[in-house]
Amino acid sequence: MKKFFMLSFVVTLSLAALIAISVFIYFKRAPQIGASIEGERLARVEKSQNFRNGLFVNSVPTDMSMPPFSVLLKILTQGNRHDPDTTLITWPFDKAAFQGQEDKETSVTWFGHSTFLLKVNGSVFLMDPVFSERASMFSFMGPERFDYSHPMDVDQLPTVDAVILSHDHYDHLDYETIMALKEKVKKYYVPLGVGAHLESWGISTSRIVELDWWDEVQHDGEIKLVFTPSRHFSGRTFGERFKTLWGAWVIQSRGQNIFFGGDSGYFEGFKEIGEKYGPFDFAMLECGQYSIYWPDIHMAPELTAQAGEDLKAKRVMPIHWGKFTLSIHHWTEPAERFIAASKEKNYEVILPIIGETFILGKSHHHLWWREGYNQSGSHPEEAP
Repeated sequence: MKKFFMLSFVVTLSLAALIAISVFIYFKRAPQIGASIEGERLARVEKSQNFRNGLFVNSVPTDMSMPPFSVLLKILTQGNRHDPDTTLITWPFDKAAFQGQEDKETSVTWFGHSTFLLKVNGSVFLMDPVFSERASMFSFMGPERFDYSHPMDVDQLPTVDAVILSHDHYDHLDYETIMALKEKVKKYYVPLGVGAHLESWGISTSRIVELDWWDEVQHDGEIKLVFTPSRHFSGRTFGERFKTLWGAWVIQSRGQNIFFGGDSGYFEGFKEIGEKYGPFDFAMLECGQYSIYWPDIHMAPELTAQAGEDLKAKRVMPIHWGKFTLSIHHWTEPAERFIAASKEKNYEVILPIIGETFILGKSHHHLWWREGYNQSGSHPEEAP
């Protein structure tokens, strides 16, 4: 009997060691995880005023404590209870319509969550592109995209002048999408350090522009891009958190002033950005995947409404919802609460259908997710 227990112990220990080694090798070799920062890139990162003691830091104190295990378990095991219970009727992307707009007009297409296609002064920008089935380091597990009637594919996109990334989390920087985009994209504008991931995936340094907070750069001499702070964090594995920067973007052209907020908890920085670069014609602001367990890094809808006001935005669109379940609220709650919170605000609420192209400046407000919306695929009536 003693020999049996000893043998069982050895076998169990060996299996545990084998699993640990396999996990270690996976995290070291899986290409989708990206790369660590080294060489000249690391030297530049270390010079940043926002990089201290080997890590990037938020501009205000931010609680990064993990939620209780019971909450994480609930998201993993019950998250699909908050998903749509039927196929979402999305709009088939019309490349000809998107490209056919006059250069003086700004075309906008939302593909769910934080992925956008913009045409500004004739230049095409793709924001935080994620077209994979999952927002995860694994192809077989992790948050799965909602069932869309017209899922978007990279092959449907026009040539992209620039990809703009807010940070390196999997629901914003997707390996499979970047690999599929490589021949379609001329330039990548990214936060400090994120270029290491792109280079490891075969994108040349000459096509990557990395920015620190408040850095400004001219795109094709006609459009100014500004990388501004947000209140969030980064990392594609637990051991690499805070090693790359995160933030938001200002896109200024002759005719439009646009803000893309990425991910952020509410902070006074929105007022500062509004003072420096506002008022904005259009602001895309995170409004989903929030929780009382992580209030500092994701905004509840009422705070999204306040951020839109702080930015002096004329139009505000709630984003970071409609595609993945990353929290424990119902999938439509962000939009409903945002609408209610915006009733007394001085901006117009923008709510397009996923996949539909619209022209900035023309009223666009659909309550397409509500029960009874047109499921035939034809265009629903505009909401009052």
